[in-house]
Amino acid sequence: MTAIRIDDIRFGYEDYRYRTPIKFGGVALDRVSILNVHCRVSTRTGKSATGFGSMPLSNVWAFPSRQLPYESTLAAMKAVAERVAGIVGACKEYGHPIDLTHLLEPSFFKAATGAGEQLQLAEPIPPLATLVSASPFDAALHDAFGKVHGLNCYHTYGRDFLPDDLGHYLGPEYRGLHLEQFIAREPQPTMPLYHLIGALDALEDADLPKRLNDGYPETLPEWIAADGLTHLKIKLNGDDLSWDVERVVRVERVSAEAQARCGCERWVYSLDFNERCQGVAYLLEFLRKVQERAPQGFARIQYIEQPTGRDLKANRGNVMHEASKIRPVVIDESFIDLESLKLAQEMGYTGAALKACKGQSQSLLLAAAAQKAGLFLCVQDLSCPGASLIHSAGLAAHVPGVAAIEANSRQYVPAANVPWEGRFPGLFRIKDGVMATGQLTGLGLGAVMES
Repeated sequence: MTAIRIDDIRFGYEDYRYRTPIKFGGVALDRVSILNVHCRVSTRTGKSATGFGSMPLSNVWAFPSRQLPYESTLAAMKAVAERVAGIVGACKEYGHPIDLTHLLEPSFFKAATGAGEQLQLAEPIPPLATLVSASPFDAALHDAFGKVHGLNCYHTYGRDFLPDDLGHYLGPEYRGLHLEQFIAREPQPTMPLYHLIGALDALEDADLPKRLNDGYPETLPEWIAADGLTHLKIKLNGDDLSWDVERVVRVERVSAEAQARCGCERWVYSLDFNERCQGVAYLLEFLRKVQERAPQGFARIQYIEQPTGRDLKANRGNVMHEASKIRPVVIDESFIDLESLKLAQEMGYTGAALKACKGQSQSLLLAAAAQKAGLFLCVQDLSCPGASLIHSAGLAAHVPGVAAIEANSRQYVPAANVPWEGRFPGLFRIKDGVMATGQLTGLGLGAVMES
């Protein structure tokens, strides 16, 4: 009696310019297109509700290409979104959002193949790009499901709403296990925020060509003082060892001075190479040099995000066993399904990055698989603004073991957050380095939006 059917799907886009550019995989990005989805559903008893999902398409990250320009990869992801909308809108099955997405997802990938052929692209649309394009449709389903039952989404993942065990979705080794064993019904009250230090971001005043004077911090010490930061994510190049080592050494020096002024004694770093390292040897030499030049900075490293290329099958020799003995090495861009998770484990990865942009349904199921495997877990965003940040924060706050949360939009596209700040001040205005995730108890995914 709890199942829903999809009655209507509508979608559209919002476009924003970044206040400062961010560098992904060697490409400087200064804009974002956000895909917004409204989904109306109904139960067998005639109750109806409309859900909302939102996600930045982030094609530079999801569809990196040396052959296609930014406009072409963005157009390809929009073409996928249009086809996904048709598939979702045509579905007349009743079910839980996880069941409906599990049923429809193979069609999404077929649709992406068709879109690529129709556009005559020089290369196929990657599975990751398809997941990102489909994710706000999945989010809108979960949001609507919670709303039609008058509940927060995380109260709808128990056996009273989702009777099948994980074996139904993930295979025989997960029989007898249920999603409710791996997902908390209530959010953590607060979570530390990971602040991004992009490769183009100013560490000190001398790094600023010109001040923006737009009311936001512009250097690392200003951000530390304003938000009380204790978690810093450092973007690195991965193909310039001297630059990468010097960047961490400088971050440690600047951070130490700023934290001393704030009276903070403990803070940590994560390192993100955006797949640019040629192999584990580069990473090991980098870590050796950082430990040599900045031993305290080295001690603060909490984990390392996927340092080498995302195509694990094509690079089976790029194993992380030695590096993972030093710090957790997290699979990110490669992590698109259970098969990739298991392959990453074989290759020495010891952690997994969950992302709302890969889909709420998939993220929940794979969070369970990663917990069963005993992996280090983190949740990362795509500089998600507005409702997409609320979605990402909710995921982080309900997955046990996730230690911190990312929220880059406040740095790069704060204009997109303005309509939401008054309703969720503890999410969009950081104090003492933490996000107030305890307020994520509203209906659905927790973001109130006019339909």
